[in-house]
Amino acid sequence: MGKIKENSTNNINKKYIQECDLSYAVCRIGGRWKLLILNRLKDGKLRFSEVRDRICGITERMLTLQLRELEKEALVKRTVHAQVPPRVDYELTDIARELIPIWEELEKWGNKHKELLHGNNHEN
Repeated sequence: MGKIKENSTNNINKKYIQECDLSYAVCRIGGRWKLLILNRLKDGKLRFSEVRDRICGITERMLTLQLRELEKEALVKRTVHAQVPPRVDYELTDIARELIPIWEELEKWGNKHKELLHGNNHEN
């Protein structure tokens, strides 16, 4: 395998993401599904199927991948209950709960922005 260039764009971007707190945070919760998943878990524990049923358009595979990433990032806690059939619950961690007021403000901003664009008949 080839040597990794220290000054490659990819390495520079990785370094920037690690050093810039805003970029770091956005990378943890960014993407199409992560905030939606976190938002669905804000009211308490849910089983996989309950999370899936509350997010329109997400596939089981994508939900699995996203939940694994969120668990790896310590934003979601996964609890396996020793029973038959097996039961797995997902819930927000304390650090993820700190994000609730932030995404609620993002939601308000999104609503205002949509109204601004649609109210002015602004085209994309």
